[in-house]
Amino acid sequence: MTYTDFTFEPLGEINGNPIEICISTEHRFGTDAFLLADFSHARHKDMCADFCTGSGIIALLLQKFYQPKHIYALEIQEKAHEQLKISLERSVISNITPVLTDLKNWRSGKELDLITCNPPYKINNTGAKNDSEAVSIARHEMMCTVEDVCSAAKKNLKFGGRLCICNRPERLCDIITAMRKNGIEPKRMRTVHKNPDCPPWLVLVEGKKGGSNFIQIEKPLYVRTKDGGNSEEMMRIYGLA
Repeated sequence: MTYTDFTFEPLGEINGNPIEICISTEHRFGTDAFLLADFSHARHKDMCADFCTGSGIIALLLQKFYQPKHIYALEIQEKAHEQLKISLERSVISNITPVLTDLKNWRSGKELDLITCNPPYKINNTGAKNDSEAVSIARHEMMCTVEDVCSAAKKNLKFGGRLCICNRPERLCDIITAMRKNGIEPKRMRTVHKNPDCPPWLVLVEGKKGGSNFIQIEKPLYVRTKDGGNSEEMMRIYGLA
């Protein structure tokens, strides 16, 4: 299959080698990808997976900022999968494996240290869907729910392994319930605000497989200042500070 709407955006460098990400009309990326990659705190020794990877932005950011041992990047939509393959070829990255699969059926073969997921935010059959089916799949739980993500994480994480999820604040109860149902204890949470005067726009949650009952609520993250510029923390997260 040939696609004609691919464009490329620079993501900086790894050890002097430029990174480019392939994007399309349906499969782009936003600030939430940078927020989740930063929140995950991946380690060099980690075996990782990024569920619902889309264009592969989170996998690429994990590689850029943390360079973990290996990253499996799972996506169910073929076009997004092809975009990541192109990005890896152009950026000469070998330790990210793009996997075209339904995460509900996937097994890593080796227990993982970290799974990240920026899942569809909206419950299926709620809100208006986009004219593009691909965009609707990415935004609505048409093919993957929070419960599916946590169930798949349970099957692939090692004991003590971490699942980091980004979602809307109104889905927080769903996230915590699904994590606990699958033996993944919520351990860390942070709200994200567009500026200091706004209510939360996103929530970041980390759960640990087999963890004890204790959650740390971190200080709020403000994307912009009251004057409208990027906050100091966002400049750091973007790699500009």
